[in-house]
Amino acid sequence: MAMVVLAVLGAVLGPQWDPEPLTSSLRVATADTAVGGAPDLEAYPVRERTVTVELDGAQVRARVTEPVDAPGPRPGMVFVHGAGTADHGTAFVDHTHALAAAGIVTMVPDKRTDTYTMMHRDYVAMADDYLRSVDVLRAWPGVDPTRVGVYAVSEGAWIAPVMAVDDPDLAFLVLVSAPVVPPREQAAFAVDSYLRNTGVPRGVFRAIPRAVGLSLPGAFEYVDFDVSGYQQQVRQPVLVAYGTGDASMPIVQAAEQIVADAAQAGNDQVTVRYYAGGDHGLNVDGRVVPVSLVDVGGWVLGLPQTATAPPRIAGARPEQQFRAGPVPMPRWLRDGNVLLVTGVVTASVVVGAGLLGFGHHGVGAWRRRRALAAGRPVPTRNGITRSLAVPLSLCAAGCLATAAALVWYLWAVARLALEYERNPLVVTGGWLVVRVLGLATALVAVVALRAVRVRGPERSVVGVVPWTAVGTAGLACLVLLVVLAYWGVFQLGI
Repeated sequence: MAMVVLAVLGAVLGPQWDPEPLTSSLRVATADTAVGGAPDLEAYPVRERTVTVELDGAQVRARVTEPVDAPGPRPGMVFVHGAGTADHGTAFVDHTHALAAAGIVTMVPDKRTDTYTMMHRDYVAMADDYLRSVDVLRAWPGVDPTRVGVYAVSEGAWIAPVMAVDDPDLAFLVLVSAPVVPPREQAAFAVDSYLRNTGVPRGVFRAIPRAVGLSLPGAFEYVDFDVSGYQQQVRQPVLVAYGTGDASMPIVQAAEQIVADAAQAGNDQVTVRYYAGGDHGLNVDGRVVPVSLVDVGGWVLGLPQTATAPPRIAGARPEQQFRAGPVPMPRWLRDGNVLLVTGVVTASVVVGAGLLGFGHHGVGAWRRRRALAAGRPVPTRNGITRSLAVPLSLCAAGCLATAAALVWYLWAVARLALEYERNPLVVTGGWLVVRVLGLATALVAVVALRAVRVRGPERSVVGVVPWTAVGTAGLACLVLLVVLAYWGVFQLGI
C-alpha cells in the first residue's frame, strides 16, 4: 500500500513527459553527397605553425595548417569547438590536414576556459573570442580576407550564427551537428533519445522535465539561449552536415529550421548533407567520414557557385521520431536551489535527530548499568527499543543513500546530455541502483512504522527527548520519501 501511495504522489506532483511526434516535409534528393559545381580537389603538401591570439583579458594558442605552394589568395577557415575543453594541438587534426591539402588555410584556436564552465557559458562573448581568430587568419599571408569563414561543431553552432551577425564580412558557415534548439530543449531531446535507446521503463521519462526544467538562479543561464534570432539574420552561405547515427541531435527538425530561419533573411544559400552512420562528430568507427571533408572542401573552394547548386539536400535518409520542443516546467520544486536546500536540511535533520535520540538512549543505558553495579534502584527506561531503533536507523540511512544516489544520477545524466555523450551503464544501471535503494528504504520505513508502540508496558519510545528525536527523524524521512517519489523512484507505471 505504501508503494502505491508513493507512486501516486510521484505521478501527480509534477509534469509528465509526452514529446510530440515529428511530421516532416524534408526530402533527400539523392544519396550522393557530392556538392554540385564543386571543383576537383588538389593534394598539396601542408605545414603547421602555432600562433598566439589576443582575446579580451586572455590569450589562446592556435594551430594554423596551410597548403604549400598552392596558388593564392586562398580561402581560410576557423574552427569553432563543441562542448567541453579543446586543445589547439589535438582538435580537428584530420580535418585541418585534409582541408589544407585541398588548398584552404585552417586555424584551430584553443577553447577559452577561464570564462567557460558547465554552470556558466556566454555564447555571445564566445563569438567575440572566435572572431579574434578570424581577424588573425584574415591577415595571414596568402589568405584572401574576403573568403574567411568558420567550421562550427555542435555547441559551436550556437556561436557561429552570432559571429555571422556580428561580422557580416564573414564569408561562410559550415555547421556540423548543429543543435539549433535552445540547450534546455536539446538536453531534454538527448536524454529522451538515450533513455529510449537503452529501453528504460516508461515512468522514468517523467524525470526529464523535472530535471531539465529546473531553474538554478545564478547558474546555467545559457540553457535558454535561442539562436534562431541570429540565424534569421544570417546572409552568408551555409553548409549543414549531420550523421544519421547521431541520436543526440534533432537532425531533421534542426536542418528544416536552419533553412526556414535563413529564408527570413532572404537567404536561400543553404546546403544540407547527411552521412550514413556518422555520429555526433561525423565519425564512423572513430574516424571522420572522409567524403564529408571532400564535400566541405569542394563547397568552400567552389563558392559562390556552390552556395545554391543542386542538390540542396542530399545523402543518407535521416530519421527523427520526436520533435525537440519546450520542456514542461515543474509545478513543485521548480527552483533547483529550493530542491537543494530541502535535501540538505532534511538530511541534516535526519542525522541530527538520530544523534540526539541514540545519544540519549546511550546515556540512559549507561546510567542503568551504573545503578545495577552500585546496587541502587534502576532508573526507569528512557529511550528507544531495539525493535524500533534498527529499522528507523536503516530507514534514515536508506533515505540519505537514495537521495545521494539520485543527485549523482541526475547530475550524470545531465552531463551526458549537455556534452552529447552516451553511456547506457550510467543511464540504465544508475537508475536501477537508485530504484532498488528507494524501494528497500520504503519497505524498511513500513517496518519502522509498525514497530512504533505508544501504549502498554512494551512502549517502543519512552521520554520526551526520544519521542522528539523519533518524530523529527520520521518526519524528515517522510519528506525525503515524498521528494524521491516526485523524481519517480517509486513509479509503478502510473
